[in-house]
Amino acid sequence: MKLFAAIEAGSFGLSMKIFEYQDGRMREIESLRHSMDMGTDAHALGRIKDEHMDEIFRVLREFQSVMKSYKVTEYTAYGTSALREVSNTLLFCDQVEQRTGIRIQVLSNTEQRYLNYKAIAAKSETFQKIIEQGTAIVDICGGGLQISLFDKDTLVCTQQLRLGLLRLQDQLQRLKVDGQDVESRVLELANPQLSVFKRMYLKGQKITNVIMVDEHISRYLMKKTGHEYGQGFWDGGEFAQLMDRASSMSKMEISRLLQAPEDRLDTMMLSGILLRRVMEVTGAEVLWVPGAELCDGIGYDYGEKHKLIVMYHDFEKDIIASVNNISKRYMGSKKRSETLERLALAIFDSVKKVHGLGKRERLLLRISALLHDCGKYISITTMGACSYSIIMATEIIGLSHLEQEMVANIVRFNHDDFEEAEGALRRSVDNQTYLTIAKLTAILRVANGLDRSHKQKFDVVKCQLKDDKLVISVETEQDISLEKGLVTERTAFFEQVFNVNVVIRQRRTAQEA
Repeated sequence: MKLFAAIEAGSFGLSMKIFEYQDGRMREIESLRHSMDMGTDAHALGRIKDEHMDEIFRVLREFQSVMKSYKVTEYTAYGTSALREVSNTLLFCDQVEQRTGIRIQVLSNTEQRYLNYKAIAAKSETFQKIIEQGTAIVDICGGGLQISLFDKDTLVCTQQLRLGLLRLQDQLQRLKVDGQDVESRVLELANPQLSVFKRMYLKGQKITNVIMVDEHISRYLMKKTGHEYGQGFWDGGEFAQLMDRASSMSKMEISRLLQAPEDRLDTMMLSGILLRRVMEVTGAEVLWVPGAELCDGIGYDYGEKHKLIVMYHDFEKDIIASVNNISKRYMGSKKRSETLERLALAIFDSVKKVHGLGKRERLLLRISALLHDCGKYISITTMGACSYSIIMATEIIGLSHLEQEMVANIVRFNHDDFEEAEGALRRSVDNQTYLTIAKLTAILRVANGLDRSHKQKFDVVKCQLKDDKLVISVETEQDISLEKGLVTERTAFFEQVFNVNVVIRQRRTAQEA
């Protein structure tokens, strides 16, 4: 048996859950929540007020005491959108650690959504069955609204819209909107962005289900049900009827209807309005509210990494599927990208002894290979710089901001001169990150050189490290004079990084036959 604590410092409060792992399953044994409005401070002031800082310190010290009572020795604490908007996040996190002993790491938007997505998987095996049909995960928080589309168990895309609850509340207050006018004004703000999303991502997509994740209305909708599937499931029409009823009620009446406190109704209704509109735009028939929270995703992620739970879903497959769709959006060659991926991974696996990199870096190499030519969508002559800009501006679910920057640089230096930008790169990242970028760039460059003609000439490629030589044996009946002649310039950087010479040997299968 293993115990672990998951802590969230979010826009609307602090939460902690303690999980027990046993026999391949994760079980929640304690749940604590303290409501406070950090998001408004961060959004309006760029900092957390002093009185709220004292409150944060006090609550986190209480969390520490609870962990000690359970004898929990391992925890992870994450900050979300509120802390991303604080002007000096490092100082905030340092103060928290000095005063409470708890170290908070701030998630990027894509990391936060990815953990929320894992939180859904943690709640029920139903998740796997639902996403076999067209499904949209709607994740609403203080900072934005994220929509992730699945089809046939594959993540098609994920996109953030600037429709966060705090942003909407701020706009409504500035416009002095209240009462019956709230819904119409929210829709005026939401419809333009949702229309663009529909035009870009829903063309030809049939969405049957919507899965809702938020910090407000979800927990109350989960208690009620209007669908034959059971708790947390709603028929789309019945959910629309509920929202119609609520829109004509007073706050006291809505509070009784949803069994929710009145002080949370404003944000709950904003979530409900956005959710209803997304269901209308997607044409979804069924709504599932699993009651998933970020702490569930943190716990699931810990169990996955430490092999403490039985996995029902391949999350790495979703990252790759999402990247393939990004490549497709920018007119990438599927066949060329898959060839480059295969060659790069063969080289990576063969030189493990000299690169010292792990599974996560292998994933970053795969992503870099699949996005290697995205910049040509803008310019062929400045493909490296354009690729960097596209990757940094695109959401890649599951990657941290640093990992996304690593991929962007690897793709950039696959085309551009690494040495010319070395000084600037050294100043912008730490030593370990710099070395990883250099190593993965060197591997991708060799793989790119092996398919210089873009004709995928090799039927079989085998790589073997022998002393100080990487022997790449290729089986093909085609003429590879071009590849042999031009690969030298691509291998020079590899030899510099790893102190390993690259030798290419051709085996003509037709002659042996």
